Amino acid sequence: MPRPSAHRTPFGSAHGRTDVDLWTLDSGTGVRADILTYGGVLHRLTVPGTTGAGASVVRSLATLDDYTAANPYFGAVVGRYANRIAHGRFTLDGATHHIPANDRGHALHGGPEGFHTKVWEATADATDEAVALRLTLHSPDGDMGFPGALDVGVTYSLDRAGTLAADYTATTDRPTVVNLTNHAYFDLGGEGDIPGHTLAVDADSYLPVDAEGIPEGPAAEVRGTPFDLTEPQALGDLLGLGDDQLRLAGGFDHCWILRYPGPGRTGGLRRAARLTAPGAVRAMEVWTTEPGIQVYTGNQLDGAFTDGAGRRHERHGSVCLETQHLPDSPNRPDHPSTVLRPGETMRSRTEWRFPHLRGAHP
Repeated sequence: MPRPSAHRTPFGSAHGRTDVDLWTLDSGTGVRADILTYGGVLHRLTVPGTTGAGASVVRSLATLDDYTAANPYFGAVVGRYANRIAHGRFTLDGATHHIPANDRGHALHGGPEGFHTKVWEATADATDEAVALRLTLHSPDGDMGFPGALDVGVTYSLDRAGTLAADYTATTDRPTVVNLTNHAYFDLGGEGDIPGHTLAVDADSYLPVDAEGIPEGPAAEVRGTPFDLTEPQALGDLLGLGDDQLRLAGGFDHCWILRYPGPGRTGGLRRAARLTAPGAVRAMEVWTTEPGIQVYTGNQLDGAFTDGAGRRHERHGSVCLETQHLPDSPNRPDHPSTVLRPGETMRSRTEWRFPHLRGAHP
């Protein structure tokens, strides 16, 4: 059986200046992850199905120029602050900070020049059991209005069982806020049939939002609503319901509060969600140490973006499962804190597991 390995391929130059590489992590057992140093993008994630045929389970763009142009964060690592900060401002230790508004008057995913627009440094390592790619980035004090110089790391690792993991770390020289996630658009069947997928989320409450995507107030129970995904539900049965929250967002674009968050800034690793393709050809579980997961059903996609095969990315053709702290936490003292101070290290882990592969490889 082949040993896990990493291979680097040039992918172009970002903005005509900085070289960008495509790194392929190969489990040696059929699962491969293609990762760009631009934005830390998960460009492809090839997973065998129950028939043995492999296909990428994430949506991608065709070229580096497509990624560097404005796009809805396909596959990218987003930060410093994933999700929204209301009105692009927050107060920390008595000082108010302003982040450029890039979504209906609010700051989304760290602002217009967030981590998704940066070229990261990369180093790879492989053992007999796994292969890993370490991405690092220095974000200077004042970057997009955030205080403190931040050193960020994201390590993608892929083991022989086919589990892909992302380990996030961050340190700062001044108090700041940090919330990192990956914005991959998943389509386990490869056919754009997200309404035919079933989704379960291990959460009993979620955050209702206003018309601009900002949490309205305290968490609400999912019981008796379309947000009750405690048992697997076909997304197509839910997206067309006449629920006020679904109408406001055009589908799901909401954060669920996961069960058993555990002590401290992050809890222990636990399952957050399970997504299953039509016909159960593939299944994926998302495990995380984060307290929340944002489910986004590609409500704003309109076919304007295509992949390398010319397939258009259409509305409700894919789904994001973004593990993270809760939206607008810097302005919500009742939410788990996202504050990071000098001498501390922010640590977070998310895993994407494929249970249909269990037992398929030694």
